[in-house]
Amino acid sequence: METELVIASSPTDAGISCWNLHTGSEHLRYKMCSSPAHGLASVAGRFLASSQIRDPKSSSSGSILYWSWNKPQVEVKSFPAEPVKPLLSNSEGTYIVGGGISGDIYLWEVATGNLLKKWHAHYRGVTCMVFNDDQSLLISGSEDGCVRVWSLFMIFGGANREKAKNPYEYSFHEHTLKVTDIKIGYGGCNAIIVSASEDRTCKVWSLSTGKLLRNIVFPSIIDAIALDPGEHVFYAGGRDGKIYIAALNAPGTSNSSYGLHIIGSLSEHSKAITCLASSADGSLLVSGSEDGMIRVWDTKRRNITRVFRHAKGPVNNVLVVRQPQHLNPGTSPNTQASSLRGHGWPMPPPLQKYANSSDENAYTKAFISPQTASNKLLDDSYISVQTMENLIKELQKQGSAAAAELDVERLKVEQQRSVQTIQQWKTIYENLHQFCVSELLDGNHVESNNG
Repeated sequence: METELVIASSPTDAGISCWNLHTGSEHLRYKMCSSPAHGLASVAGRFLASSQIRDPKSSSSGSILYWSWNKPQVEVKSFPAEPVKPLLSNSEGTYIVGGGISGDIYLWEVATGNLLKKWHAHYRGVTCMVFNDDQSLLISGSEDGCVRVWSLFMIFGGANREKAKNPYEYSFHEHTLKVTDIKIGYGGCNAIIVSASEDRTCKVWSLSTGKLLRNIVFPSIIDAIALDPGEHVFYAGGRDGKIYIAALNAPGTSNSSYGLHIIGSLSEHSKAITCLASSADGSLLVSGSEDGMIRVWDTKRRNITRVFRHAKGPVNNVLVVRQPQHLNPGTSPNTQASSLRGHGWPMPPPLQKYANSSDENAYTKAFISPQTASNKLLDDSYISVQTMENLIKELQKQGSAAAAELDVERLKVEQQRSVQTIQQWKTIYENLHQFCVSELLDGNHVESNNG
């Protein structure tokens, strides 16, 4: 069994706490962190990132902070063009996405800090975001009640984006109030999406057809959801302190007094449930609450196996991540920190406030690599074409030494390989898109014939 860590943060200056999920031992505590909901991210296990909003009324009070595993202090500070609430990293840790209070979405390259893309996604502030499992789609929710599905191939597609009728794949408007959380299942473009809202409903969508599959009404406002890995049920954390268990594939009847499709609940928190996360195998569910407590539930027995106490203040973010290889279980935070000094990964530069206008359309700015089973964290899996071109120019300026020439040739080969891979992924996307359209048209044709 892989060692997993529970990481929690607070909307107050209570910092970030970190524990071993299975043994309960505490790792480093990070001070002076005030993160909004969905504003905490682990960047491929390499470092932690958190958005910060000191004054919600100010348009220039936001920042993004980086913490390494070997120091309890903030190591990198970035100041985006506007306050960012939800923060998200792709699985390879190659880029970070932030949702602005204006409704704009920002996408940065981690290795360079470059702002690769910015687009207006919603009419009001972005509240939550999630990638699908193959990292080709970004799903965002907003204060305007809208859930939108974005194709990253389309976002970086340039001419293809201009030809498209809409910049998004789907726009779901069925929620009547603010979207509070979004989760997505497995299956790439055939996955399901579950969204929660302050309208007291959770809605289940089909990503392949764009249709609403199920609407579940809860006794309380739902602020957090977690999907069972088998996708038989999902967990919904309510403001009444209960975690509701809702069926995804059961018939439309229910013996529960809570309502249709709700088959049970977990209840121990004294205040609202603010965040949920699952272990990799789904056997454990982690819940955070406004009462400052983090509880670990056995999903089969439906009982509590462990309780963590965050520092003063409520909890509004919990993550369950694999423990980085250089963190040794059972060591104290001080011993761990001293033993890691000088052995951690170098931290990336701050994130750019604005994109460089000079190279806005010069190249395709991002290459989205397929997921691999290795534990390799960064660097080789992703490098932008623009970055490689800049490196080539720099090396050429240094003279014609044999070593430099070899590096130039190697970078040229890598550049060509990246361009070829981009074309391959575009072709795969077009084929998948055509398949989804065909399935949808065939389904409508069958329905019309049956009618």
